[in-house]
Amino acid sequence: MTPKLFIFDCDGTIVDSQHTIVESMDHAFRVNDLTPPGNEATRSIIGLSLAPAVAKLDKTLSNEMIDKVVEDYKSFCIAKRENGEDDEALYDGAKHVIESLAKEDDILLGIATGKAYRGVVHLFNCHDWHDHFVTVQTADRAPSKPHPGMILQAMGETGAEREATVMIGDTTYDMDMAVNAGVMAIGVSWGYHSKDMLHASGAHHIVDDYTALHQLLKEL
Repeated sequence: MTPKLFIFDCDGTIVDSQHTIVESMDHAFRVNDLTPPGNEATRSIIGLSLAPAVAKLDKTLSNEMIDKVVEDYKSFCIAKRENGEDDEALYDGAKHVIESLAKEDDILLGIATGKAYRGVVHLFNCHDWHDHFVTVQTADRAPSKPHPGMILQAMGETGAEREATVMIGDTTYDMDMAVNAGVMAIGVSWGYHSKDMLHASGAHHIVDDYTALHQLLKEL
């Protein structure tokens, strides 16, 4: 039987990390004497890799300043994580559904995220998920969304075919990436971009909770 590959975004799809991301971004801008972007603007770029995200938040920044903001963001995030202060709660139902899918012989699970690899490892450590995801694509190992590289690399690593691959995410960047890779796109409404935005970016389906997502994935 040809395996199905279900690729999950992380921030806004599996974990609600907006508070940590907004706080870290505001800090990184502030320590560089820049105006902090605030909640709404930062929510809009969650899902992108850090450098493109910072560049989108302030189009006047030089490459040198973008690099500085990125490094200060990373340092702040790492310090919060090491102090046990990072706020990344799983969405309701995420743990049950992911662990249930991971037990199915004909299903492979993957991650495609704007997080750095160490952030994903931290998530796996917290929930004992190291054996659940067979492929992990991160911002420091692939081009930023919406480039299709993360999905194409995941397919290459697992041998999954396009028609058997699904991208699950909460932002237009996830939907655009899926469209660019030629795979099915499932949007989730509990994250950081609206249903209308997800539809406009090519979502084939949109679900409102993990129960609905689980049922849809079982039907595919």
